[in-house]
Amino acid sequence: MKGGRRDETRPVTAADNQEPAERNHTASTAAFLRRFFRLAAPFFTSEEKWMAWTLLIGVLALTSVQIAIAIRLNVWNRDFFNALESHDWNGFIYQMELFGLLAATTMGIAVYQVYVRQLLQLRWRRWLTARFVDRWLEDGRHYQLNFIDSGVDNPDQRISENTRHATEMAIEFGLGIFDKTITLISFIGILWTISGPLDVTLGTMSFRIPGYMVFAALLYAGIGSILTYFVGRPIVAANRLQTAKEADYRFALVRLRENSEAVALIRGEADEKGVLTGYFNDVLASTIGLMRTQRRLMWLTSFYAAVGMVYPTLVASPRFFAGAITLGVLMQITAAFGQVQTSLNWFVDNFPRIAEWRSHVERLLEFDEVLHSTAEAQSESGESTSIHIADSTAEGIDGLRFDDLQIALADGSVVITDANTLISKGERVLIVGPSGSGKSTLFRAVAGLWPWGTGKITMPDRNLMMFMPQRPYLPLGTLREALAYPSVAQEFSDATLEAALRRCGLENLVERLDERERWDRVLSGGEQQRLAFARVFLHKPEWVFMDEATSALDEDAQQAVMSLFTEELAGTTLVSIAHRPGMDAFHDRTLTLVVAAGGARLITKRPPPEPRDTKRPPRGFVKDVLRRFRTTR
Repeated sequence: MKGGRRDETRPVTAADNQEPAERNHTASTAAFLRRFFRLAAPFFTSEEKWMAWTLLIGVLALTSVQIAIAIRLNVWNRDFFNALESHDWNGFIYQMELFGLLAATTMGIAVYQVYVRQLLQLRWRRWLTARFVDRWLEDGRHYQLNFIDSGVDNPDQRISENTRHATEMAIEFGLGIFDKTITLISFIGILWTISGPLDVTLGTMSFRIPGYMVFAALLYAGIGSILTYFVGRPIVAANRLQTAKEADYRFALVRLRENSEAVALIRGEADEKGVLTGYFNDVLASTIGLMRTQRRLMWLTSFYAAVGMVYPTLVASPRFFAGAITLGVLMQITAAFGQVQTSLNWFVDNFPRIAEWRSHVERLLEFDEVLHSTAEAQSESGESTSIHIADSTAEGIDGLRFDDLQIALADGSVVITDANTLISKGERVLIVGPSGSGKSTLFRAVAGLWPWGTGKITMPDRNLMMFMPQRPYLPLGTLREALAYPSVAQEFSDATLEAALRRCGLENLVERLDERERWDRVLSGGEQQRLAFARVFLHKPEWVFMDEATSALDEDAQQAVMSLFTEELAGTTLVSIAHRPGMDAFHDRTLTLVVAAGGARLITKRPPPEPRDTKRPPRGFVKDVLRRFRTTR
């Protein structure tokens, strides 16, 4: 599993190479193709439909022209060898000139056929990728998948790699089937006509087989296809497993890179090496399993290809030695048989790649099904439940209200129970409680990211709210873009951005607005949190939810940024989670989560009658006043 650890001393067994029982690769081929069609077909009815159909028709037309040239080359094959057999020099020169023309034409067609096919593949991949990304990011599904035991690992790999292979290989296979079907129909007619009948005598019985080379080709290809299917069937599961293990290993490497500072500080390199070795051992084991299945298939296909080199000539030779056909006709029969055999053997030749393609498509289908599913929790009775989100404007409430709110985990375990409270607009409320009591989960529910539970949350427009996690997210790009996030940087003037930085104690960054860096690594934890407050200064939301958003700041810095809510943002509603001492001075009341057997409960603690001075003097202020007083004396 992603992020998991395995026992490095335990040998890899066959059980380690088996996927969970929920895999769909055991489903019938027809059912699999129907599911893939439902996933991919909307591309041809989407906003891309005109270009999609134009490219598809174009590549089919070019393929048809290539088949026509192949048919003409088959006739040329007969005429060329007849000219050789009859020592016809002029006929030989004419056939060579004709071959040059046909070869030049087929090369030009082939170049544009590949180009148009690649355009179609690229556009289909772009459409399918955008569709998955939109649904993955919709309503926080990308976050919810982390808590659902869905068996869907590495969605990033599914969106990037699996989508690419699924679309590119599907078009290649589709064109291949079209090409070989038309080729088969065309050359079976040729082969039937030129091969003639075969007289067979068995004891006292004699009979004639018309177009006997066609039956020979069908028999040869049929035996090969049946053997390939049964010998190569395990490749589907082996490919799928190998793809999943490669994705897990890549995730482990990326995770280490993203957390390299923490690993280096704690000197955890030896442990991480063991974890990476374990993941790579899983890759090796799955790859070896795939190699074994491929090896068995290669024995069959190699033998099949070797026999195919002489099979048509061997079968057609009796009529040649009987003088019924010329050398040119024999070569034409051999070439036509090769085309028929290649068409019939398409499944045999492409079975390993079909198995690989199916493994990519299965991973996409799993992902698609999970994105379609509703994120719900199960109550103790087994009933599906979810938190109901209501609009405060429609409810006539000027604030945020919890009604019989119960927050659970995805498996139904209760975290918070019977929460009933109202936070009025303009209030500043502090939420406290022991670690693990569900404070951050409560914020996730308010943000609409946590649907598991029951009850009702009546809340203002989500666009009026801003959430500040302990570790702010800084996107890739310039400092200007990181500061304006999630808005477009062009919405704010340079003067406004510079004022926000200075207001939050980041004067040193004013000259670096257009620098492109990994700001999550360049800036310290405290600077990142100051930058988050600068965002609040820019966007001026009506509701701010802070989750330990000042944990990396000292007391003076905390005082400076929190004064935003008594100065520039005096009317903003503030809801905070904090453990830092002194944070209660910036809030009107406190909500305490008290852990109980059936789930944590919210208890309201009112402040003392005397109003708190949220503009308390900074540290050292009293000593400075006394020193100046003594100096003046």
